[in-house]
Amino acid sequence: MTTRREWMFAAVAAGLGVTAGPRELEAGMPAPRAPRLIKPRRLQPGDVVGLAQPATLTLDEGELELVEDVVRALGFVPRRGQHALARHGYLAGRDEQRAADLNAMFADPEVKAILGVRGGWGSARVLPHLDYDLIAKNPKPLMGYSDITALLLAIPARTGLVTFHGPVGVSRWSEFQRLQAQRVLMDGEAALLSPPPKPEKDLVQRDHRVRTLTPGRARGVLYGGNLTVLSALIGTPYVPDFEGAILFLEDVREEPYRVDRMMTQLALSGVLKKLAGFVFGTCSRCEPGEGSYASLTLREVLEDHVKPLGIPAWHNAVFGHQEDQWTLPCGLPVEIDAAAGTIQLLEPAVI
Repeated sequence: MTTRREWMFAAVAAGLGVTAGPRELEAGMPAPRAPRLIKPRRLQPGDVVGLAQPATLTLDEGELELVEDVVRALGFVPRRGQHALARHGYLAGRDEQRAADLNAMFADPEVKAILGVRGGWGSARVLPHLDYDLIAKNPKPLMGYSDITALLLAIPARTGLVTFHGPVGVSRWSEFQRLQAQRVLMDGEAALLSPPPKPEKDLVQRDHRVRTLTPGRARGVLYGGNLTVLSALIGTPYVPDFEGAILFLEDVREEPYRVDRMMTQLALSGVLKKLAGFVFGTCSRCEPGEGSYASLTLREVLEDHVKPLGIPAWHNAVFGHQEDQWTLPCGLPVEIDAAAGTIQLLEPAVI
């Protein structure tokens, strides 16, 4: 029987043009309407690329100059932020300074894309200082990984703008990385992302072997990034709705028990049971520490948390703290094949 309280919340939801399910009614909050999908314009040779530092500082200006040379070698024109060499402890300036540089890059019509210089820590601290209305009105590609995950998730969640999980400025930018970024950001392909072919000298595939947890295909909107960063954002207004989503994760220097703890957080918060599919990249240097004689393996941790969901899932995909990286559009519909280890973009990520 519908109570007066439930009827009132349903009426409010209807007036706002949203549909509130039973959980939302019980909690007393109508479900928010998801932002409409916004795609940035594709990159062109000679475009200006802003170099953002939302996290850890750059102590050596020579490193920033190296990143500028990388951007030029890619065919673009680099542009530093006003506070590029600022410092606040281990951060690249105070939160307001790092956010101001990001806001300025989105506002600047000459800047056509934004590349994170490096990860580390600090991107989550700038989230309350970003101008999301400004960002939505000036859509442009933003790319990075690791700590940049905070931006990759918050911006689609608040604006609907597609962001890109891929190399940062200090990455080595292998030919594989460059070509992947070009296909997605410049050529505008609805690309099929698949593991690199084995070298001719090898009899069988050794690197990037697909390790299927549950075979099958699934479609959904792609979201994800660094597991540590995502787990720390759960319960904040800066994560998207994971209902029916494909979640991709990676991490570095985390022992299996820590990965287990963070996956438990995703399970207890209800994120995992919402998913249509799951992909784990690599967890670099994530072996058990000294004295961990009875540790679970990474695969066992993933099996414990993901296999019971019954959704298509695999691990050892081509992203993480490693040289080879796919360019993954956060907020775009995709289809995964957990047996083949592929991600098919269902439409171009740029216009």
